[in-house]
Amino acid sequence: MQTLDKDFSERLAILAGDDLASTLVGICHGIEREALRIKPNGQLAQTPHNEKLGAALTHDYITTDFSESLLEFITPPERNVDKTIGQLRDVHKFALANIGEECLWPMSMPCYIDDQSQIPIAQFGTSNVGKMKSLYREGLKNRYGSMMQAIAGVHFNFSLPDDFWQHWLSQVEGTENNKETKSAAYFALIRNYRRFCWLIPYLYGASPALCSSFIKEKTTKLPFKAIGKGSLYLPYATSLRMSDLGYTNSAQSGLTTCYNQVDTYITSLRKAISTPSEIFEKFAGKKDGKYQQLNSNVLQIENELYSPIRPKQPTKPLEKPTDALHARGVEYIEVRALDVNPFSELGIERNQFFFLDAFLLYCLVMPSPDMTPDSYRETELNLRAVVDHGRDPALKLDTNGQKSPMRDWAAEIFTGIRQVAKVLDSNLKVAEYSLAVEQEWQKIVDPDLTPSAKILGILLNKNQDNGALGVELAAHYKQSLNEAEYQFFDADMLRKHALSSLDAQHHIEQSDSVSFDAFLSDYFTYQFD
Repeated sequence: MQTLDKDFSERLAILAGDDLASTLVGICHGIEREALRIKPNGQLAQTPHNEKLGAALTHDYITTDFSESLLEFITPPERNVDKTIGQLRDVHKFALANIGEECLWPMSMPCYIDDQSQIPIAQFGTSNVGKMKSLYREGLKNRYGSMMQAIAGVHFNFSLPDDFWQHWLSQVEGTENNKETKSAAYFALIRNYRRFCWLIPYLYGASPALCSSFIKEKTTKLPFKAIGKGSLYLPYATSLRMSDLGYTNSAQSGLTTCYNQVDTYITSLRKAISTPSEIFEKFAGKKDGKYQQLNSNVLQIENELYSPIRPKQPTKPLEKPTDALHARGVEYIEVRALDVNPFSELGIERNQFFFLDAFLLYCLVMPSPDMTPDSYRETELNLRAVVDHGRDPALKLDTNGQKSPMRDWAAEIFTGIRQVAKVLDSNLKVAEYSLAVEQEWQKIVDPDLTPSAKILGILLNKNQDNGALGVELAAHYKQSLNEAEYQFFDADMLRKHALSSLDAQHHIEQSDSVSFDAFLSDYFTYQFD
């Protein structure tokens, strides 16, 4: 494949050209927001997934993640930011209207949980595929513990339209738009995202504190300080969710995931899901007649890989993610480094959409050399530094083997993001992208404006527990959403969708024709063409 050697300014000029101007309106977003169901007092709800919400296995907009108590709200790909936000609000409103007095926990780190046994694993019915989803979660519990799996986040799905790729690849790479060239371009974006993604927990991290119950069975060297009756915090932390205590996997530290090409990425993941693990061998086979995990490999399935970003291709029924990528290439990317925004009833604010669009497009426009093991290690160290003490004014990050003050590097990145935002504003005839970038820049200038600093400021000023603040916000958001009007999905439509999802699950259960053992064997040996 011919690659044209163009620097950032040349690539930016191409982005600003007439050919590409009209295509940027085709940028699509989708949101996946996770939220624990809680009792009014903040304790984790023990009730099963309410049938009024439909079947978690087959519902398009409301499902569960690890736990029966961990709801996940999903919006379809849409171009209009306000439509996505409206749809997300509608499913929140409908869910809250159908879970009685229960509320939604407004933070990433879990509410107060006495013991991990209180976290019920999600159930998806009696079909083979439903049993497999629950067994995968049983494996996660055995491997890493349920507490880590109760952490909630927000995933931001982002895609560019085919007419964009047609012009961009022709002018920048000298190639036609096909699954190989588009996938390569998305992987270039992903590599730059990995280089710069420490910005995301700095700007949007909102978990500088946690309930002490979260770490009562863990060993940590982090210098926690106490607050309130039972909360712990780190003075400069941004996102404990992304820290070694949070949604990470030390067992995967030896994995080498290659982001240089889609084929090497697929190969590295397939190797991980087929390589036996000495650590997880202890959960092999059945205990009391029940499996303890899907298999004893480094990863049970591809979804077990913890990463701040994933290349994605929608899967067909029972198709593995790597098979989908191999067959049809990258269709969109999933940004996974966002904490739940506790200052929003939906877990994400409108401004975040516009900044993330500009940031991700900047990652695409910037030249993106292949990663070496050393440069990949730098990205991991920088991310870890920012999540643990990102608001430390003396913090320096690694870039090309040199230490650089975080704010200086951020200023350099923001210079480029501003230019991309101006192109978006000009082409779409709005001002929101530049306004969003400037709003985020103020957090670099003044760390006290970051969500993590705001949360910590509230807790310290009141000597308040993290959990007490969460209960207050949860009650306020429940009332606010109950009073909101439906915009795009009304209650009748969502009731009908819930009923149809229950019918769809029943149909899947009635269609099974092999035993669960045979189903699992077939799943792990079959590859789509």
